[in-house]
Amino acid sequence: MVATTPPVVLKTLTTPAVYGAGKARLSDSFANEQTVNVNRHRYGLVVIDQVLYSSSYHINGAGQIDTTKPRDLVRIGSGWSPYGTLEKAPYARLGGGVVERTTHYAMRTDGTLFRWNARWQLSGTFFGFASVKALALISKTATYDTFLATTRGGRLYTIRIPLTVPARPVVTVVRTATWQRFDALVASRCGQYGTLLLAIDRDTTSAFMYAVGHTNGTATVIKGLGQAPAKFVDPIYFRWTPGPSSDQLNGD
Repeated sequence: MVATTPPVVLKTLTTPAVYGAGKARLSDSFANEQTVNVNRHRYGLVVIDQVLYSSSYHINGAGQIDTTKPRDLVRIGSGWSPYGTLEKAPYARLGGGVVERTTHYAMRTDGTLFRWNARWQLSGTFFGFASVKALALISKTATYDTFLATTRGGRLYTIRIPLTVPARPVVTVVRTATWQRFDALVASRCGQYGTLLLAIDRDTTSAFMYAVGHTNGTATVIKGLGQAPAKFVDPIYFRWTPGPSSDQLNGD
């Protein structure tokens, strides 16, 4: 999808039979790294039924599973049925190549946000987010991660979470109304310090694209780019990412 006004869909690439129709319930951002020619290596986390797995597979230029390459689905643990959001934040300095830390997040349906380190050791439990409908990671730095969040009351917030242990999230209002319709958010970098946001309304199977400036509370600049020319009927939406050193998110 191209972030013009209105947005334009150039090409849709579908990879069938990765997990089986309807089996995947949650996903975090998936890396989509080019390997040889037009082939790609994809990897991330996925919840199937109530079990969390680490998933890895390769595709060819047509988007089909490359059966000549390894394909892994490694069980991490069960008990994931109460969770509605899953994300990870691998941080590497621009051009550095080395992942300095990986932080996992998941929000339970009662509004409790959990944080783990790369070894899945719990490093934070944050209460009080029962009104949140959707989350999208917009910043990952050496000292904090930040999510953009919509609420059932229509507000748009940033939730900045310091990497200290213990940590206290800093919640800041960005907009006070009209965002309650959006059930899912997908965010990517826009320029050096901005965010390109796709906000999805499952009730109308529609989505709208926004260019969000570097967040600054209610002074944050948000430019509507229009409705995406597609129907959004999938149960899961997530972000495709490059390698961690290229995936620089500086939206907050």
